[in-house]
Amino acid sequence: MPEYSSLPVSPLAIRFDAAHASLSPEGPTLTRRMSDLEGLFRHRDAWQQAVADGDPVVYSVVSSPVPEEDRELPQSITTISPGTTAGEFWMTKGHQHPNHQGEIYLAISGQGGLLMFDGTETRWVEMAAGTIGYIPPGWAHRSVNTGDAPYSFLAVYPGGAGHDYGWVLEHGMGNRVLKGESGPEFADFFGV
Repeated sequence: MPEYSSLPVSPLAIRFDAAHASLSPEGPTLTRRMSDLEGLFRHRDAWQQAVADGDPVVYSVVSSPVPEEDRELPQSITTISPGTTAGEFWMTKGHQHPNHQGEIYLAISGQGGLLMFDGTETRWVEMAAGTIGYIPPGWAHRSVNTGDAPYSFLAVYPGGAGHDYGWVLEHGMGNRVLKGESGPEFADFFGV
């Protein structure tokens, strides 16, 4: 066996329950409320009002026990609540991997999309149960719930890739995803 600075996780079985959007055994769980998404919605006043009106949970991430370390492949299930803030669909914070590596998302339930931005070009991938979205190395990415029910997806990613949330605050995501009369509409990220 090769030498490692830290030993990899021992072989294990992880139960994936699509009906309940859960993993077992379960690792850490992260809950993001509206107050955790400061600077991400285009209308700051509407964001502040949502925080003042109860600071709702926008999304949660349930991880497996596989750690975010080099050579490991952690998994997580993210569930985004349905909703809009001043017409902008609820979303994850979005991030860039400092150690540019690819990632896959498998939509489990609900309706959503995967917004990707490489600093110049923006891509949108519609996501519904059974769709696999591929995120190439070097693309910032954010998930968006475009439906009326919770949207859940499974993510599998290299543990050493890291998460740079500040990159999105500085560079944006190219577009914003707004609720239109017949589905998602897109607006310039830094426009109002």
